[in-house]
Amino acid sequence: MRMALPEPGSTRRNAKRLWLRMGVSAALLAVLVFKISSENIVPSHPTAGTFAFLVAGLLLMCGSFVLAAWRWQLVLAVFGAHIPMRVLFKHYLAGQFVGNVLPSTIGGDVLRVSRVSKDVGASDVAFASVMLERLTGFVALPLLTLVGFIARPDLLQGRAWVAVIIAVGTVGVLFLVMILAASPHLAGRFAEHENWMRYIGIIHIGVDRLRRDPRDAAAALFAAVSYQVAVIGAIYCAVHVIGLRIPNGAVLAFVPAVAIAQVLPISVGGLGVREGLLAFFLHSLGVPTGQAVAVGLVWYAMTLLVSLLGAPAFAVGHRRPTVVASTTGDVTARPAAQRADAARREAS
Repeated sequence: MRMALPEPGSTRRNAKRLWLRMGVSAALLAVLVFKISSENIVPSHPTAGTFAFLVAGLLLMCGSFVLAAWRWQLVLAVFGAHIPMRVLFKHYLAGQFVGNVLPSTIGGDVLRVSRVSKDVGASDVAFASVMLERLTGFVALPLLTLVGFIARPDLLQGRAWVAVIIAVGTVGVLFLVMILAASPHLAGRFAEHENWMRYIGIIHIGVDRLRRDPRDAAAALFAAVSYQVAVIGAIYCAVHVIGLRIPNGAVLAFVPAVAIAQVLPISVGGLGVREGLLAFFLHSLGVPTGQAVAVGLVWYAMTLLVSLLGAPAFAVGHRRPTVVASTTGDVTARPAAQRADAARREAS
């Protein structure tokens, strides 16, 4: 399957957006950094425990990448595409390398779609798998924020309500997306289209199957929650690397809200947005702005370091497509043209 090359005009627009996002990140970080002193950022007395938490955080972040690849595998299985875990982990690492390390205009998700489409033989299925995998994360994050506030209801005051609003707003948007995607009269009517609208239809097929099979939906959600818990565990370690003493419930309540907000396409890698929100939420707990910013920077540094493991996978590429072991003979795992031919034969 050949991927269409981006048009020159589109490339220039993407480059402008990238520079704009880099400018936003730089501006936000500048505002934060100029307000703090280095004494508030660097731990004054690092110990063996400091380095132990740093190593544990890196291991948890690496483990979260494995869990994310597993989540992706479960979503692909919904479409009848069974890809080996090692292959998807390699694709995921390459995508993280592009998304977090390289100042690229294509993004890690685009790379993942491009590579797994060679494995499944259908770009629409590859696209839908990545989109649904992402959507499961937006189910898990508000859920974890809710658990954090249930564990520590005393946090529900002042600025903490912003985290609740972010979580509730995310659930509302997700509910609307799922209603539209599950409707056979809205998204479903594009399932047999041959143009770009088939991507909407294939998402409908995936959502409909998850709705009809609670076991698949529960497995994907469990993998999503496990992934987010591993990330939160890494941030918990970052808190201790900086030497903060805050309630564990605060980490569980605030970190998912920050993780939701940092995916907004207004900065590079969430830089500035992540650190600013951490400073905003932790201020009510008496945390100095410098230490809150430091937690965000350690969070980003751990993500960056683990993402570097994807450099070989990105450099080598994906020259030999994986044979898809499908026991269901699933029609959605075929290219769109084959699906249309099959539909015409069935109709005749």
